[in-house]
Amino acid sequence: MYIFRQISNIITSQLSKFPVLAVTGPRQSGKTTMLKEIFSAYRYISLEDPDIRSFAMDDPVGFLNEYSSKVIFDEVQRVPQLFSYIQSRVDASGQMGQFILSGSQNFHLIERITQTLAGRVALFKLLPLDFSELKAASIFDPSYTKTLIRGFYPAIFDRDIDPVIFYANYVQTYIEKDVTELLNIKDLRAFRTFLGLCATRSGQLLNISGLANDCNISQPTAKSWLSILESSYIIFLLQPYHENFNKRLVKTAKLYFYDSGLLSYLLGIRSSEELVENRLKGNLFENMIVAEFQKQNYHMYLHREYYFWQDSNSHEVDILLKTNSGFDIYEIKATETIKPSLFEKMNYFEELAKPAKVNKTLIYGGNKDQKRSNYKISSWMP
Repeated sequence: MYIFRQISNIITSQLSKFPVLAVTGPRQSGKTTMLKEIFSAYRYISLEDPDIRSFAMDDPVGFLNEYSSKVIFDEVQRVPQLFSYIQSRVDASGQMGQFILSGSQNFHLIERITQTLAGRVALFKLLPLDFSELKAASIFDPSYTKTLIRGFYPAIFDRDIDPVIFYANYVQTYIEKDVTELLNIKDLRAFRTFLGLCATRSGQLLNISGLANDCNISQPTAKSWLSILESSYIIFLLQPYHENFNKRLVKTAKLYFYDSGLLSYLLGIRSSEELVENRLKGNLFENMIVAEFQKQNYHMYLHREYYFWQDSNSHEVDILLKTNSGFDIYEIKATETIKPSLFEKMNYFEELAKPAKVNKTLIYGGNKDQKRSNYKISSWMP
């Protein structure tokens, strides 16, 4: 079952404008499937293949003579020296859409692109499925607890894989493999502990010192491991908004996971029934919605900068977007019952932000949208 990806049309629209297109994202997010679908006239070459990789490394000129145009190079970060040769080829040819690059380790891929292909490449991020993609494919579940536990990786839907089995293998096969390759980690048990501790801190202010102490590792090691998890699209950091409003503000980022199914698995929550009674239900719901904002941002190529806002007295806004006229702010609550208290934090921010215009939206666990005089109430469902 092929699930249409929102970003497909945007990618193809740039084919005539850039000589190189590059798609990055986590392993198993559907990059290869999508690229083969939308670029069916292109040859597909995986640099995970040892023989092909050896050819590219030992004889890059001969390799690019063989694969000179209309070719997809998958896991291209595996042969970093290839980027300089690709630059020379596209500069010489002037051909648009000459190469499609794909990779799952953002750290190396982005580093090489910025060094050698700046101005020649359009860069895209394909994350796990977003709500609208699930709905368009008629596989969206109206229960947020079931949706949250199942997660959003395409293989789960395409092959009807039990999420517990999928995520158990995902952690062992992809996360641990990638991280140990990049960092040469000898104590895999410590890293597994670290990953689990990150899960318990989802939606919380990032305290690297506390994280390192709890895992019995150094702060530089914790920073390094976080960086790799971020560059592998396992976690992301939501930055605080710093405008003063005459208040002492939090200046520490919050940690979130791109996929709520993986997060639930790491927390040991295996079913929607378990989630209903779990004290972390609200955190998981918030994580899912914040991740959805990020996915829509990348999949629709919006280039927006989302933040959270929090002062030293713990007044906070879950998501903030600066607009030309003021702010769009969002409160996220798993409850299905709307109470006046749910609007208090947004009201507090609105008073501080005057005279700026503040658009206030509550995203909640219910299934009905409402448009009130001062608020928009939005169901979590698309």
